[in-house]
Amino acid sequence: MSFQQGLSGLDAASAALDVIGNNVANSSTVGFKSATANFADVYAASLGLVGASQIGIGVGVSAIQQQFTQGNLTTTNNPLDLAINGGGFFRMSQSGATSYTRNGQFHIDNQGYIVNDQTLRLTGYPVTSSGQISPSNPVELQLTASQIPPQATSDPLSGDLTAVINLDSRDTVPVLTPFNPANPATYNFSTALTVFDTLGVVHNLSTFYVLNAPTPPAGGEWTLYATLDGANPVTAGPIGNLVFDTSGALNPASALQTLPSWNLSSGASSPWSPGIMDFTGTTQYGSDSSVNSLTQGGFASGSLVSVGVGNDGVVQGRYSNGQTRNMGQVVLASFADPNGLLNLGNNQWRSTSVSGPELIGTPASGSRGVIQSAAVEDSNVDLTNELVAMITAQRNYQANAQTIKTQDQIMQTLVNLR
Repeated sequence: MSFQQGLSGLDAASAALDVIGNNVANSSTVGFKSATANFADVYAASLGLVGASQIGIGVGVSAIQQQFTQGNLTTTNNPLDLAINGGGFFRMSQSGATSYTRNGQFHIDNQGYIVNDQTLRLTGYPVTSSGQISPSNPVELQLTASQIPPQATSDPLSGDLTAVINLDSRDTVPVLTPFNPANPATYNFSTALTVFDTLGVVHNLSTFYVLNAPTPPAGGEWTLYATLDGANPVTAGPIGNLVFDTSGALNPASALQTLPSWNLSSGASSPWSPGIMDFTGTTQYGSDSSVNSLTQGGFASGSLVSVGVGNDGVVQGRYSNGQTRNMGQVVLASFADPNGLLNLGNNQWRSTSVSGPELIGTPASGSRGVIQSAAVEDSNVDLTNELVAMITAQRNYQANAQTIKTQDQIMQTLVNLR
């Protein structure tokens, strides 16, 4: 008599219950992936027996297969909680060792690194000094809380100032001359715009428009003046003329006006000019003079206020001066066979020869999913299925125990033979 089949069935059912129990225990574990126990029948090697004569000797656990299906996403209040909606794994680093996870519960440590609860550091692409993403070998993402330097309105990176306004074609030439910024009777219209010098100090740039040649049918001509914080430029006088045709459109040749220089007392470069003002789109129509838009690209220095992560994995810092700066980009790793990954616990996996090497890319590229900030991926355990599977495994265990009991009764009968 053999107890092998029943014993192997008990072992298999016990393994199934262990897997189910682990699934149930981790039903609330962020990023957890459920598993199933796969079984295979067992036959003894033999000589001289054909298939119809072989009797199996039980069952064995062939594999514990993880199910890398998508879990539900739950929103949180932490912008560094990240969820992957789709395929891929976060790439983590610790002392040069690389591991992978779907658990995106991250925070910033005292050195500015983005880390998980086990202090493993999230990796991604770094940025250049100008904030451009630099695709290269992934590095540990480190955020800096230092201020960003100011950017002058005159900086080439700021671009030109732009002004789109309408000047009233019904206006008449001012009677009082010469132009005096303190006397509204000497000009027809004025606007004001905040600009920044090389130290990020705020200045008020006022522009004034004086109609000097309506003379139909030639259109119209307006003389442009400017002051900075109420002061006249180093070289006093008009800046230039805005010339319009009879349709009220601005002559392109007069659209770009070079602003003069002013002496500054702020400690910045002096004399200083805000640069070029682009009036493209400005009109002269028969309606009240008005401003459609005034823009400039300078800003003061700013302190880090908050951090956010976009769907593309780009980590952006938001600063007190209203600016944003790229601080890195989260990368995702994918594998030819995710089931070949070695489970390390703590929701971490490591690549093996079975899984194949890591394939690194940005979110939403290839088979990789997108990143959702302020959210986590729940466990993909289906408790209903697990409880039904638990009942089935329990019945299997009882049935296999019954075969052992029956074998024991037969053995006892043989022992009692006289």
